[in-house]
Amino acid sequence: MERTETRSLREAVAATREPEHEIDPLFVNRWSAYAMTGEPLPESEYLPLFEAARWAPSSRNSQPWRFAYAARGDEAWETFRGFVNDSNRRWADDAAVLAVLFSTTTGDDGRSLSSHSFDAGAAWENLALEGTRRGLVVHPMGGFDHEAASDALDAPDDYVAEVMVAIGERASPDTLPDDLRDHEEPNGRKPLDAVVTRGGF
Repeated sequence: MERTETRSLREAVAATREPEHEIDPLFVNRWSAYAMTGEPLPESEYLPLFEAARWAPSSRNSQPWRFAYAARGDEAWETFRGFVNDSNRRWADDAAVLAVLFSTTTGDDGRSLSSHSFDAGAAWENLALEGTRRGLVVHPMGGFDHEAASDALDAPDDYVAEVMVAIGERASPDTLPDDLRDHEEPNGRKPLDAVVTRGGF
């Protein structure tokens, strides 16, 4: 599978997506594939994704996100795998890394952070774009046991489990169950004027 940075739309993306304005292809190339090889990744392949997340913007530079992860082969792998619901486990079992993204509702100064989820989302996007640049699958999922993840990973009371992320080497769609294989392509987006208005709604 392609594992190098690209400055053009990847073939599968170009077939289903067309931006309305000129932007860097990296943004359009990002999509949430399912098929992964199940092979482990060296730290040098996935830690840069978390490094990219580290540089996301945040309110008052609070950096309220926290990623907890397990790599395939880690003692904690089965613990993280157990958080994932049955539907997502059908494909997430083939990830090389499973991570839980948490955000804290309280800043270091003790003040509440109303934008903690927004800021954590910025960190997620940085992580996803770096994974895309490297040709990896980076797939977020809300279908997991948030409470179990918080409890098992000893998250402080003011931390919220936002999302889980599966990271892995891209595999052929033929490795997926039939119903997922039918959806293994980049989806489109609403037209720009459906989500952006000059003035009010």
